[in-house]
Amino acid sequence: MILEFTLNNRERSVSIEPGDKLPHTLKSLGISSVRNSDDGWGFAGSDTVLVNGVPMNANLMLSAQAAGKAITTVEGLSDSPEMTVIQASMVDAGVVQSGYNAPAAVLMIHDLLRRIPEPGREDIDDALSSLYNRATGYKQFYNAVDLAVGRMKDPEYSIKLADSFREDLDFVGKSMRKVDGRKLVKGERVFVEDRVETGSLIVKMLRSPHASAYITSIDVSAAEALPGVEIVLTHENTPDVYFTPAGQTFPEPSPYDRRMFPKKVCHVGDRVAAVAAESEELALKALSLIKVEYDVQPPVLSIDKAEAPDAPIIHKSEIVYEVGAPDNLDDMNKNADPRDGRIEYQFPIGADPHRNKAASVSGSIGDVEKGFAEADVILERTYRTSQVQCTPLEPHVVYTKMDGDRLVIHASTQVPWHVRRIVARNLGISENLIKVIKERVGGGYGSKQEILLEEVCAYVTWKTGKPAYFRYTREEDFTASVTRFPMKVRVKLGARKDGTFTAMYMDLKANTGPYGNHCLTVPMNGCSKSLPLYLCDNISFDVNVFYSNILPTGAYQGYGAPKANFALQTAVGELAAELGMDLMDLVQKNRVHSGDMLEILKCLGEGREGEAAEIESCGLGPALEQGAEMIRWGEKAESADPDIRIGKGFAMVQQGSGLPGLDQSNAIVRLMTDGSVMILTGGADLGTGLDTLCVKVAAEVLRMDPSRISVLSGDTDATPYDTGAFASSGSYFSGGAVKNAAEDLKRRILEASAQFLGCDADSVRLERDERIIGSAGETDFRSLAHAMAAGDGPGQLIGQAVFTSDKASFPYGAHFAQVAVNIRTGAVKVQKYYALQDCGTPINPELAEGQVYGAVLKSIGHSLYEELILDGTGRCVNANLRDYGVPMIGDLPEEFEVKLVQTDDPYGPYGAKSVSEIAVNGAAPAIANAIYDAAGVWIREWPMSPEKVLRALGTIQEKL
Repeated sequence: MILEFTLNNRERSVSIEPGDKLPHTLKSLGISSVRNSDDGWGFAGSDTVLVNGVPMNANLMLSAQAAGKAITTVEGLSDSPEMTVIQASMVDAGVVQSGYNAPAAVLMIHDLLRRIPEPGREDIDDALSSLYNRATGYKQFYNAVDLAVGRMKDPEYSIKLADSFREDLDFVGKSMRKVDGRKLVKGERVFVEDRVETGSLIVKMLRSPHASAYITSIDVSAAEALPGVEIVLTHENTPDVYFTPAGQTFPEPSPYDRRMFPKKVCHVGDRVAAVAAESEELALKALSLIKVEYDVQPPVLSIDKAEAPDAPIIHKSEIVYEVGAPDNLDDMNKNADPRDGRIEYQFPIGADPHRNKAASVSGSIGDVEKGFAEADVILERTYRTSQVQCTPLEPHVVYTKMDGDRLVIHASTQVPWHVRRIVARNLGISENLIKVIKERVGGGYGSKQEILLEEVCAYVTWKTGKPAYFRYTREEDFTASVTRFPMKVRVKLGARKDGTFTAMYMDLKANTGPYGNHCLTVPMNGCSKSLPLYLCDNISFDVNVFYSNILPTGAYQGYGAPKANFALQTAVGELAAELGMDLMDLVQKNRVHSGDMLEILKCLGEGREGEAAEIESCGLGPALEQGAEMIRWGEKAESADPDIRIGKGFAMVQQGSGLPGLDQSNAIVRLMTDGSVMILTGGADLGTGLDTLCVKVAAEVLRMDPSRISVLSGDTDATPYDTGAFASSGSYFSGGAVKNAAEDLKRRILEASAQFLGCDADSVRLERDERIIGSAGETDFRSLAHAMAAGDGPGQLIGQAVFTSDKASFPYGAHFAQVAVNIRTGAVKVQKYYALQDCGTPINPELAEGQVYGAVLKSIGHSLYEELILDGTGRCVNANLRDYGVPMIGDLPEEFEVKLVQTDDPYGPYGAKSVSEIAVNGAAPAIANAIYDAAGVWIREWPMSPEKVLRALGTIQEKL
């Protein structure tokens, strides 16, 4: 049939098929801004269009429903390459980070201001109520709307968007438009899905219906015979290579316990087979024709069952060590089952997979038994955390194609270099035959540190020679991506009557699920980012990690720290109650300060021997002081409602800035022939503003306008190596490498200028605006660059540098919460939340604040309502955004503020430390302490649901 409608003020006539959805038709007409985050449910708002001026979800419309209507997408708001007032206001406010549904937000605000020229907060909440934004926590949308309203009346209108820092610098510490902001808000082609060429194969995966089973037979003949099916992959025709999907620095501490396609499936949703076909419909039909028979095994779905003596064994695999094999390895392998394949360890990590132990480690300083013997009060409590999902707006996705004899991978990834390495291992080819291009990432939060689908799509292309596209559905993202490790943490604290800690012990048990990616490092990070917050001479910990058949786990923002910090900080709150002390007094008596030596870190080296570290900068003092003042600590808040009790709580937080001694970043800074500058960095900007940070750092060093500097990042052919965007490494390592490379270019510019001007090198200096002054005259970047690249010139001026460090740089923070507890319903509402973060020098203040807002809202979500729910067979019953319950704009605290506390760190670029990851560590303990202050009960388990509150209050009975 022929559809006639108006698209972006232009009459269109296009042929459609019955059942076509509107986004399909829009894409065929060149529209790239309408995206799908939730399998067409219309929940996330990424597919918003204006239909006759009214916002609607395109995925809920058939194309035929557009007949005779006016459809407007963000492309239709302006014919100019410049941003509209609304688009510019959003970028300036710092609310555009991953940007996956930024075009949808533009349309929603456009409609809002058309209807209500001067909207209030409730109007904004209503207008954006269908927008899911995981990155920035919504708060800055109020600034964006304020800016847009004011600028429509007065183009010069401005408001304070964020504090400024470092008056001695020109760009660092000041607000500046994100360098990729314009193309994100205008909906340009910047994501993996935008690179897919017509005619590419579509890859779909057949997944296991069982949590644990052996594949006894698989018949793909009918699927292979279907016209349009290019290839079907199973364990029978794919490489017998074992690997870890964890994008970590090689040699990885994660076991190589995964095969491209296994003979034994270990969770509901595990890989069984893949089909690559000419269309999605054909691929799905082919999957339905595959016949599989299983030998179903009993599932193991909890830590307690996994460590039981009679527990079913998840991996009866042959155990192989590269180095450090135990003396009894032959005995350990006597009962290995060939159907389970192999587990390869690069070095020992305390594993015993035939007893379901994926990893283990213990450590201590001082004499813990003696410390507890000296205590006047000993408190011992156990805390549990649930399984939660990263839920990035853009599902996991990859596109692969051949370029001659080389494989090109367009990836949404945090670790392009590890993608290349791990794909090369699986395909059995050398890395020089693979090029990885990191496209804009529509949200990652740790989950895109994993290589979850790239090697399958790459194998399809390598075997067929044809381009291939593989995109997870939202259900697959829930069931076959990665989640937070569920943990069971026992904390034991000893203290004297005056509150001085005498001993601390943490027994941390983690559930790694079916595979061991990050199984050592996530739990260890929990210890290393919580225990060092307090000074104590006697500290010990035990970490034990178990395999099970729950959904896969892996990296998620915070990387273990949110769980262990919840346990430790809540235990400190309970200890304060036992001692009859104010929590603030107890914390201040025992917390760390600048200059303290963290001896416990000697035991926490992530698969290697650790080192004690001195705290060079610590903003805890001003953060605690300012936060206490903001929330009026010590003043009891009362409610007029007799069912409501109001309470206050707080928690300290700590993280790292990359992994000293392990991570490495490299950068190149080139002087172009017109005097402008190009940065080449392997760093992966996930929407956090890393590219913008690199431009500002280089501009600061070279004293030039940032608009004259461009950045190319995350391309393994064009840029130098970078470990990747994880472990809070971006600002510190990638930014540090760019600063070092810019300094190297500056040195070369000064040396070349001295020769060019004919004067002594010591007399030459850089001035602003690309001017170079020497004792014999002056020149500028353009003239110098032209002379260097001329026929008789010495060559282009290029700065190159590496950043490595053995110095730890710790960000700190204090989070304060005020909650209202309804003692009749058990409901908990966060009324106020103040996050005070020490990130050294905030290089991008408005973006840093946005990252903190987003991280806090994630942690409020996992504290109060987010949870993956599995039935008794291991099947997830809420594997979609609607039922899972992600926080939306209506879930914001009534008062929600982020304050950046500046400290001067000696190691990061211009004193910068990390900022975003740390902010997920505070909400759970702050809220738990606030609930106790309000209602007198301790909730020791995520999520702190109304049911758990009522059980703690004794209103309803404990579950049998």
